[in-house]
Amino acid sequence: MSKNLVLRPISSLLEESFFIPDYQRGYRWTDTQVNQLLDDIWNFVKNPQQIESGEEEPFYCLQPVVVKKYNNIWEVIDGQQRLTTIKIILTYFNARFTEKFRKKIYDISYQTRPDSEVFLREINEEFKDDNIDYFHIYKAYETVKKWFLDKQNFINDIESALLNKTKIIWYEALEMESNNSIDIFTRINIGKILLTNAELIKALFLQKGNFSDSQASLKQIQIASEWDSIEKVLQDDTFWFFIYNPDNPFKYDNRIEYIFDLMKERTKDAEHYYTFNKFYEVFLKNHENDKPNIDKIWLEIKKYYLTFEEWYRDSELFHYVGFLIDCGVSINTIKKHSENIEKDKFKTYLKREIRKQVACKLDDVKYGDKTVKRILLLFNVQTILETQKSDSKFPFHKYKSENWDIEHVHSQTEKTISGNQRQEWINDILEYFCGTSNLLKIMEYIKTLNEEKVLEICKELLVLKQKEKVENNEFDNLFIKVQEYFKEGQEIENKHDISNLALLDAKTNRSYGNSFFPIKRKKIIKNDRSGIFVPIATKNLFLKYYSTKFGDVMYWNQDDADDYFTAINETLKDFLQREEA
Repeated sequence: MSKNLVLRPISSLLEESFFIPDYQRGYRWTDTQVNQLLDDIWNFVKNPQQIESGEEEPFYCLQPVVVKKYNNIWEVIDGQQRLTTIKIILTYFNARFTEKFRKKIYDISYQTRPDSEVFLREINEEFKDDNIDYFHIYKAYETVKKWFLDKQNFINDIESALLNKTKIIWYEALEMESNNSIDIFTRINIGKILLTNAELIKALFLQKGNFSDSQASLKQIQIASEWDSIEKVLQDDTFWFFIYNPDNPFKYDNRIEYIFDLMKERTKDAEHYYTFNKFYEVFLKNHENDKPNIDKIWLEIKKYYLTFEEWYRDSELFHYVGFLIDCGVSINTIKKHSENIEKDKFKTYLKREIRKQVACKLDDVKYGDKTVKRILLLFNVQTILETQKSDSKFPFHKYKSENWDIEHVHSQTEKTISGNQRQEWINDILEYFCGTSNLLKIMEYIKTLNEEKVLEICKELLVLKQKEKVENNEFDNLFIKVQEYFKEGQEIENKHDISNLALLDAKTNRSYGNSFFPIKRKKIIKNDRSGIFVPIATKNLFLKYYSTKFGDVMYWNQDDADDYFTAINETLKDFLQREEA
């Protein structure tokens, strides 16, 4: 394998020489960072991992060091803080012995402060205040000494672990990058952007040494092109949020890295370069004619990704898999069940898993139950699937990225409205009646009103809108008038049942939680006309699509709630728990 990207144990660096160019700042690690490095190595020593026969021994992996060769010396583009700290720790180990028995430690020279190289070899308190680099190097050395105070009995084990079982990701800049050290340094260090697993894995694939000379350029272009095609599809949010949940602890700029993490089953507790390390092991094990079997490894990645693309194209698979992923079911678990079975049997499995997510009797579901949101989401999904000749997909990307939650259709009139919420409520009602939030336009519009009840309400609203402080009694009296006008005072039987619940965004429902049905309805219709996402079942509800009795479309009553309940029950009959006959 090419030396461009390898894992090197610390022991393999001891004969090297490093040079820190002047575009980098000096050594600045604090006691916190030094202790963290030592703690990580100590935890590795205390918790040895069991390995199967034939497997590589476990190791602790440090973040990448990016270098380029310069007259037999390595110019350090990124990683000088780690390299300097490790040298300080090794210097502490050597202090136990006389000069004759000390181990060789790699040299580090600094373009801006050449004397720092000498100070690092013999860290001396007498000179620690001569410059800022000496000061920080000395502080780090004292931190190391203090850390080892209660671990003297384990010092040999820790030294062995650091030298032989601690590896660094060694990234040698390619020839085409060799004249561009500052650009590489800037890319990595502006905002301290870590090299991602995806970037390192891509470097593994595209190393020229992986291919015969006659194939190198063609193979590199092929893999790079296919890589970019996969990334382009994953950057489409419609596809991405079908397979990914925003609450995932890992966020991805290069979304193909999600595929790699899934393949290697990375957990939230895994170290940062876990996935790269796993792929590196694959490259070491899969060899053919002394070169890694790139075609085989790359084909496995493509097949893994293409499974998701196949699901995306099939309407049922898209909606059922998307629903389960939103419920928190592992996509890897779903994928394993899809392997080596026919598509119909896979769909049967998905439906069975969905039943587990909504296993309940609809009559028992109440506001606050976690099942409510799942049922309403499934109601939307199933509504789309049952729409004949529909090629539409439920927009999981909008559903997940916007604030859609469970809210009451008929307002909770027992809630108290106070403070700034009163002005929000007043503005909502005025805008509903007058079609504008502009004060002058409202005043002009009120002059044209003929309906006595509306005119009376609007005048009172206008008075309260212009008051600095609204008294409780005057607001409560007006609230009752508006409530009666919208017929919201007529309570439905079970306002916390699913028959009175829907998916609503926070803005439509408002923070005070007392938007009346016609206010919500107007906002839903306005959003839908503007192209803003509204779940199909929510839109149907506010358009009275489920109501079987003719009545005023502006009000929500018990008959509407009962019909809505029946529609949910009928649409989800294959998934909900049924009472035994």
